[in-house]
Amino acid sequence: MKRTRLWSAIVILLFFAAVSGSGQSRRTAPERPRGDAFRIVEASLADVRAALADGRLTARELVTQYLIRIATYEDRLHAALVVNPRAIEEAAQLDRERAEGRVRGPLHGIPIALKDNIHTTTMPTTGGALAFAGYVPPYEATLTKNLRDAGAIIIAKTGLTELANWVAGAPTPMPGNFNAVGGFAFNPYDPRPDPRESTFDGRPALQTGGSSSGVGTAASFWAANVGTDTGGSVISPSNANMLVGIRPTIGRISRYGIIPITADHDTAGPMTRTVTDAAILMGALESGSPDPNDPATRTCAPPPNRDYTKFLRADGLKGARIGIPRAFYYDRLSLPGDASPRPSTGSPTPGAGRGGLNAEQAKVMADAIAVLKQQGAIVVDPADVPTFADKNPDNNFALWDFCSGGDQAKGMDANCSVNFKYGMKRDFNLWLKSLGPSAPVKTLTELRQWNIAHQKAGAIKFGQSRLDISDEMDLEADRARNDADHQKDWRLSRTYGIDGALNGPANQSSASASQSSGLASQPSASASQSSGPRLDAILTPGGSGAGLAARAGYPIIVVPFGTVPNAPTPPFPAGFDARPAPFGVGFTGTACSEPRLIEIAYAFEQATKRRTPPPGMP
Repeated sequence: MKRTRLWSAIVILLFFAAVSGSGQSRRTAPERPRGDAFRIVEASLADVRAALADGRLTARELVTQYLIRIATYEDRLHAALVVNPRAIEEAAQLDRERAEGRVRGPLHGIPIALKDNIHTTTMPTTGGALAFAGYVPPYEATLTKNLRDAGAIIIAKTGLTELANWVAGAPTPMPGNFNAVGGFAFNPYDPRPDPRESTFDGRPALQTGGSSSGVGTAASFWAANVGTDTGGSVISPSNANMLVGIRPTIGRISRYGIIPITADHDTAGPMTRTVTDAAILMGALESGSPDPNDPATRTCAPPPNRDYTKFLRADGLKGARIGIPRAFYYDRLSLPGDASPRPSTGSPTPGAGRGGLNAEQAKVMADAIAVLKQQGAIVVDPADVPTFADKNPDNNFALWDFCSGGDQAKGMDANCSVNFKYGMKRDFNLWLKSLGPSAPVKTLTELRQWNIAHQKAGAIKFGQSRLDISDEMDLEADRARNDADHQKDWRLSRTYGIDGALNGPANQSSASASQSSGLASQPSASASQSSGPRLDAILTPGGSGAGLAARAGYPIIVVPFGTVPNAPTPPFPAGFDARPAPFGVGFTGTACSEPRLIEIAYAFEQATKRRTPPPGMP
């Protein structure tokens, strides 16, 4: 029913564009030179900007082309939850401004989609939750305002895993990119449902990755999109959809007006088809000065004019020091006290231990390392993350996950961080309060009760164990536990995690050595660069580096590079010809190192140019 309404809305918008005609736009826009029609498929932000600037294209024509493409393929992909009903009207206004010599910014007249947990006052913001279906919040997110100030047209709200995947964990975890408002989304590189009997509920055969939909950007439904990331939901879907994704340092982009999981780890970030596009979108998302509604925005100073494009250097890998963290990321770990071994994502290899790559993944990464060397990078191999190599199970990051399901409720959560489940109750209730009297529910408790009452209508198809374990937290009595776990998160992911790997062997002493003292504050990026080799970044396979970077609140960029077989366990039935899964590479740095990471990522991209468009969608 929802898909029929969405398709009908697009048809109405296109009808409006047709009856209004492009004449109005032509009268208010520069005269267009004759030539071939502009083609939106795989068009970069730079391509679109140039076409708009020289009059080969109007914003109205651009929006109309994107709407036609959405109408053509949306029924296969389910990329959008809602399309902006005023998109054509807004485009016409931007055309008039351009004709008058007023260009708002680097995205003037360009359609951008937002994950549907980011506030917009011209469209609903639902988080994919049935309780919020149709809800329009009373204020816009800071990043939404920044995009509008840059001239962007918010063309649609994308699908997502409901409430950024904080609804259902064990025993019946919610599949990626499912939500009660829109159902499942599908990966354009293989947009078919999973045929296996054990998972035959409509979920995709090829995972879309994380809770932010990169589906529409990969399929050229819009020029780019903005995702949000708490535990990997910008990096993982970017990797799965052959996109460039940047999870920035916490505070680089304001979180005000985004439905939260936990402010300790939440951030928004760009998802695009090229590094250049990601750099352009980063500058538009970041505020020029700290946002008074988000104190974390004081963490990193923006570059002059918020211009990240000046870091796009094709020789950016020359002399760059890149570390290869073999332990866990490349090589399988067997750890003392590990009673619950699990294979790495995408790897069907059975047996004890954690992490590691299968043969196909290892071949992709060997090729990537060869590219780094060919481009003049200094590759330090191995450059292990100390807290993955630590043999003390109490200080090994691989054994310290966040509590995320019904099996990690109170009394069963000694071996996991409570920060996500505690933060969800704390920050979700604060967000509901910010909505004022218009909020559909007033507390997390009310949401859980609403879901139970409306279960037959489609709420909580997979249960709500994550909401349950969050709501049982006592914000006063459990504060000390949360603070201690958050300090341990930072110690294992920052001091003896990413910074430990970047700052060299002399600084890779065990986290055990400092366990008693805890972590008083975030170390500076150059705290100990005077001893040991200093690395610019570490290279991780696919989206696997997302979890460590997310817990640290540090930046990571994923770049398209290769493909690997989509071979899950249990296997697909005989005769199902699964298409390959995209498999990129990730570059992780220390706090506020986005400029250097963009240099490295751009140079790697230019040396490889491995992104390919989804097949069968001309």
